[in-house]
Amino acid sequence: MVAEGFVVAVEHNGDDGLVAAGSDEFDVIVLDIMLPGKSGYEIVRELRARRIWTPILMLSAKDGEYDLADAFDLGADDYLVKPFSFVVLLARLRALVRRGAPQRPTVLTVGDLALDPARHQVSRGATELSLTPREYSVLEFLMRNSGVVVTKSEIVRSVWDTNYEGDENIVEVYIGYLRKKVDAPFGTHSIETVRGVGYRCTSDSNSQS
Repeated sequence: MVAEGFVVAVEHNGDDGLVAAGSDEFDVIVLDIMLPGKSGYEIVRELRARRIWTPILMLSAKDGEYDLADAFDLGADDYLVKPFSFVVLLARLRALVRRGAPQRPTVLTVGDLALDPARHQVSRGATELSLTPREYSVLEFLMRNSGVVVTKSEIVRSVWDTNYEGDENIVEVYIGYLRKKVDAPFGTHSIETVRGVGYRCTSDSNSQS
């Protein structure tokens, strides 16, 4: 990459990589998921938690939909599966450099339910909630469409892989998981079922599913 005009700093383990990424200003970070010490997932999570918004291109031999979803949910900007073309790598890097560091993502709020895309955190009031990556993605889609009824098909298209051909009723399962975590312990009903249509995220719903 030096031959292509890039000035490159290389670290061979996750701990040193995190220190370098957090102390210097880079146009883009190329981050392998499997590293000695801290993993790429841990590094991107910590960088975003520190509000370091340098574009991150993650590399991995894994190409499963959950691996990609985890990387993007944690704050990665792009993802390349090994083996990859050097030409493609350079093109992706140039695109990220042109894009530059994004502004801090806006925290989504519905009543006292808050979702912070930058930190990948969800809280109800002062209580931080623990969600799986898939639960998080479903909730984020609902909150980005707050007050709007969204169908199962729309949720599947947004949250699941584009090649997903399973039963759309999987959405019901995850809605149930979410309600047990974001509503039931607090006596709230923010995830509303609109029978025969879909779901709606509201700040004050007395509806029962």
